[in-house]
This record gives sequence, structure tokens and C-alpha cells, in this order.
Amino acid sequence: MQRGVRFWIVTVAALAALATTTALGLWQWGRAETKRALLAQQQAQRDAPPLDWDEVRGAAAQGRLDALHGRAVRLHGRWVHEATVYLDNRPLHGQGGFVVVTPLLAPGGMAALLVQRGWVPRDPRDRTRVPELEATDAEVEVEGRLAPPPSRLFQFGPDASGPIRQNIDVAAAAAEWRLPLLPASVQQLGQGARARDGTPLVREWSVVAVPPEKHLAYAAQWFALAGLIAGLYVWFQLILPRRRRR
Repeated sequence: MQRGVRFWIVTVAALAALATTTALGLWQWGRAETKRALLAQQQAQRDAPPLDWDEVRGAAAQGRLDALHGRAVRLHGRWVHEATVYLDNRPLHGQGGFVVVTPLLAPGGMAALLVQRGWVPRDPRDRTRVPELEATDAEVEVEGRLAPPPSRLFQFGPDASGPIRQNIDVAAAAAEWRLPLLPASVQQLGQGARARDGTPLVREWSVVAVPPEKHLAYAAQWFALAGLIAGLYVWFQLILPRRRRR
């Protein structure tokens, strides 16, 4: 292959690699800025006064519940115990378990929200066994933060029925239980909640899965690779041939 043809092939390949690595570095940098903004927004939401039912319903009517995710809530209502669901395949610290979800019905029955009450471990000897929760018909106060509905995992076929489920769809659940469910959920906070058998409900809700610092580290790696490609190109394509000609 002639040197001129080889030079241009290497040049095009180096430019393509340089453009790709630089673009990936910029993308990770942008992701870090997005995560920083998200963390700042979540902190501002946590510092704001807690919402009540009227404010939550008003935001839902205006279609802006998404903008209130992360906001503290303090809600009174009644547990709909017969609709308690145990979301399967939700590990915590490497241990298999369930996220317990129960609808909370507002006084007067005008609105309801799915409450993620906490995580419980799975019984390794009986996969169908779930801890029974304390049941009360009295009005309760729930403190937590507003969140999207429980995350959906991949599954084969339609959503299952019964207490153990892979996913829960708000619209389908509202029709099944005949409840005025709003398109959001509450991640309950506080300690001390236990099932009847003494199993504690663990309430460790993740805020941001990947911190901004990790994205910045990824960006630094891509920029370093881009610098290495540029340095190798300059050395082998420009400097070294000139030395040889001399």
C-alpha cells in the first residue's frame, strides 16, 4: 500500500476515533451536570413544606405531579389492606426480597395513593410466604416523599394478580380495586414499622443511582483516551516520519 493512501486511511480512522471518544466524554460530562441539577432539585423539594391531600390532588388535576417528585408529604387516611401487594425481585444489599405497597385512601374517599411502605426479605424456604402486616381500620398519618409509581421490571406476559406481583400498573390497579388512584406513589419514611412476625420494614430509598462524580470519572477516561489517540497520531504520522527523513 502506498504511503499516501495509508496516511489518509490512518488519518480518517484517527479522526473518527477522536470524534467518538470526545463525544462520549462530553456526553458523560453532560450527564454529570444533569445529575447535579437533579440532586439540587431533590434537595429543594425535601426542604419545602410537606404537601397535604388538597395540594397533591390539585397538582394531579393540573398534570404537574411529576414536578413534585421528591417533595415531602404528610397525609392522613386509611390503609386499604386488602389491596396490599408485594413486589417481587427487589433485592437490597444483595438479598432477595419484596417492596410492600399498600394504597392509602384519603378521608372522604376522593383520592388514593400507592404507598411504598418498605422492603422485607424473602423467606428462602418458602418463596410464596410473605410477612403479614399489622391491620388497622383507624386513620393513620403517613410521612414520606412523593415519587413516581414503583419501577417496572421486565416480565413475560400480563401483570399477575394476587399479593405477589412483578409489577403494578396504577391504571389497572385503580380499576381492579375500584380506587381513585393518583398517578404517583409515596415512599414512606421513618423507622419502627414491623410486620406481625417482627420482620422490620426497611426504608432505604435510593435518590440518584449514579452520582455525578462517577460520570465525571467516565468523562475523564474518555477525554484521556482521546488525548492518547491524538498523541499517538501526531507521533507516528507527523514527528516520526520527519525524523526518519532527516
